Order: sequence, then C-alpha cells, then structure tokens
Amino acid sequence: MKGTVLITGASAGLGAEFARQLDGCADRLILVARRGEKLQSLAATLSIPVTIIEQDLSVIGSPAELCQTIDDAGLCVDVLINNAGIAGPNLLDVSDFQVQRSFEQLMMSTVAELCSRLIPGMRERGYGRVINVASVAGRFPSSDTGNYGPAKAYVIALSEELNLACRGADVVVSALCPGFTHTEFHEVAGMMEAKTSSPDWLWYDATTVVRESLQGCDQGRSIVISGRLYRWLDPWLRSSLFRGLLLRLAGRG
Repeated sequence: MKGTVLITGASAGLGAEFARQLDGCADRLILVARRGEKLQSLAATLSIPVTIIEQDLSVIGSPAELCQTIDDAGLCVDVLINNAGIAGPNLLDVSDFQVQRSFEQLMMSTVAELCSRLIPGMRERGYGRVINVASVAGRFPSSDTGNYGPAKAYVIALSEELNLACRGADVVVSALCPGFTHTEFHEVAGMMEAKTSSPDWLWYDATTVVRESLQGCDQGRSIVISGRLYRWLDPWLRSSLFRGLLLRLAGRG
C-alpha cells in the first residue's frame, strides 16, 4: 500500500499494528484516536512522517471535523483503515440510550461517512484502498449482546457493496473479519473471563490478522477472513449446529 494512510482507533490493538506494518511502505500515516499520549508513543517508534489527530469518533459530526482537519493540513487520504470500535452495551439492558447512539455512531455511521467522504477522491486519483475492520461475529447470529455482531454485519455488507461500486477504478474496499485476536479489546470490554476460559487454539496474534488483511485487500478481496481456522470454520459457522458448539467452547453460547 502506498500514499497517505488514515488509521482510526490507532492507539492500540489492530490499529497500532496496522501502523507498524505500514511503516516503511506508506509515505505518511494519519493516526486518529481519543488517547493522544498513546498515539505520540506509537509515532515515536515509526520511521515515516506521522500526523496525530486526537478525536472521539463516536460523536455526531466527528467524521466531517476529521476530514476538515486533514484538508486543512493539505493532505489527501489514499488508504483508509476504519478500525475504531468498542464492544458496546447489551441491547436488551440499555438504560442510557445516548450510550447506544454513540455506539451506533462509532461502529456504523462514522465508518460509512468516512467511506462516503474519502472514496470519491480515491476514485478521481485512480488509486485507493479501504479496510473496514469487521469481525467473524458479523458473519452469523449469536446469543451475545444484540449489538456488536449486527453492527459488524452492516460493515461487511457496506464493504461488499462499495467494493462493487468501485470496480475498475483501482479502489478496493475490504472488510476484515478476524476471529478471537490477542489485543486489549477484551480487557477494555470487561470480557477477560470469557477470554481466559476459551481454548488457546481459537486465538490469533494481531500481527497475523493485520498481515492477512493487507494482503487480502491488495488482492482485491471484499471480505478477508483472518486465520486459517476461521476460514475453514466460516461455512460451518453459518450453520446453526456447528455455530452453537463453537460458541459454547468460547464461553459465548
């Protein structure tokens, strides 16, 4: 991948790993997250120019503000990595619906708006890559929270449609669908008990997930299921019989 890369949720986890793997390949990174000090620490380890933008993308209007900041800096985005995300509340236990609206903004509306604002410029310039970080949780229903999986299902469908719309323009839109991945996501989401009780063979490192995502996007794939295990399981996960077994093993059934 080349040019200027915008990575949201870049302060840790997959976002930080995308930055590390693109270091030396891209010309510049634009790193966006709420935790500016973490972005500063990450930028200090990279060899290419880095622009840091501290912003909460769960706020309505934040995608427009972010794009204006990028424009004001005289930059254009060649590669967009929509990585920012949270686990979200259990939909059936929501008491503060502002929290729910913020979840929907971050997980779906911001992703769609950044695609809408940035992809046309990629098409005009004749090159662009978009990676929307989704999840295998978006490939099948579960008895989880009623929130995270459906949000990721939207991201997958959005990516497939946009990839078709961009056909012939050397612009690829790809949904990354990792399974269980070693990042701080589960700790932040309060899901460490489920993580520690699940088998080790269900888990992949962030380095593998990001490497396969970058390769799959460059190959023009609209959906990249990361991890050999999950690629093999994907058709079975869409069958209720095998899906129930896997979710029980992972402590989520």
